[in-house]
Amino acid sequence: MTKQNPTAATTRNKDDLIVIAGAGGFIAGALTRYFHDHGFTNIRAVDKKPLPDWYQRVPGVESLCLDLTDPDNCRRAVEGAVEVYNLAADMGGMGFIERYRVECLRSILINTHLIEAAYRAGVDRYFFSSSACAYNTELQKDPNVRALKESDAYPAMAERGYGWEKLMSEMFCQEYWAERGLKTFIARFHNVYGPYGTWDGGREKAPAALSRKVIEAKDTGKLEITIWGDGNQTRSFMYIDDCVKGIDMITHCDDLIATPINLGSSELVSINQLVSLIEEIAGVKLERHYDLNAPRGVAGRNSDNTFILQVLGWEPSTPLREGLAKTYAWIEQQYYDRKAGKHTPAGPYNGMPKTY
Repeated sequence: MTKQNPTAATTRNKDDLIVIAGAGGFIAGALTRYFHDHGFTNIRAVDKKPLPDWYQRVPGVESLCLDLTDPDNCRRAVEGAVEVYNLAADMGGMGFIERYRVECLRSILINTHLIEAAYRAGVDRYFFSSSACAYNTELQKDPNVRALKESDAYPAMAERGYGWEKLMSEMFCQEYWAERGLKTFIARFHNVYGPYGTWDGGREKAPAALSRKVIEAKDTGKLEITIWGDGNQTRSFMYIDDCVKGIDMITHCDDLIATPINLGSSELVSINQLVSLIEEIAGVKLERHYDLNAPRGVAGRNSDNTFILQVLGWEPSTPLREGLAKTYAWIEQQYYDRKAGKHTPAGPYNGMPKTY
């Protein structure tokens, strides 16, 4: 395979219409900003949330409020599109995906209707955001886990609900390429975090949830924290700037058509280590309590980046501490803004410094 960069695989016209589904949320909102900041002039952002509740609004971008579980809305969303990025889903952190499995499974309605609409509209490239939750859970029972390579999704034993929805939707992408010639691209995300993400309300993931808990502890003077599980479970965490750059590179590498690929950091840490990093950033030490009845997910999960390095000559590389420092600072500002009576779901686009 030839290593490719985001512009080498295809001739890219920055006036071509790009459609980003789920753009009112965290990752798709950042992807919208990424393309805007790289000079793309024809972007359509789509989400079912009312516009005031979008995490980011990017100036000059067409923004539509559409429920993409409706096939008619999918057809409207992709009309005239050259590229479609499907990041729309009803999901959240471990607490959400363990409690609301039906809601997670219903995202398959988005995936089936949107890929069919993209095919019928003559879309050139279709990206699907899958997840490491698609991997066989039998391989993730030890905190000292062997990093998961792409072939480890089979024999299939994905996480209930959310993981199976992702794995089945990957199959749709593969078969639409095999039978209908739609160029599809599939990235399995590993725990994306960063500014402009959900940080409270039940859908937040570990870095944001723990950052908020540390901020609350400092603010209230009650210097303690409750950790879900025993804190020994391990994960890798990918900073948002690496994620959106990876999406772009993957979608423009023809060696990766209909081929699932890991998109994640390979820096493995325990949840206890994650808490220690956040405490260090915050300049505080907290008494730890462990809720052994809370959702904790698999014992260990990490990304094997051999394949992405082979194909792209690149992998997510933002050090966890560096990304956490930016994320913590942003959540802290959001926390005190909200406490002062300012209402914003995550924060307006403001030209925040980027590293992608």
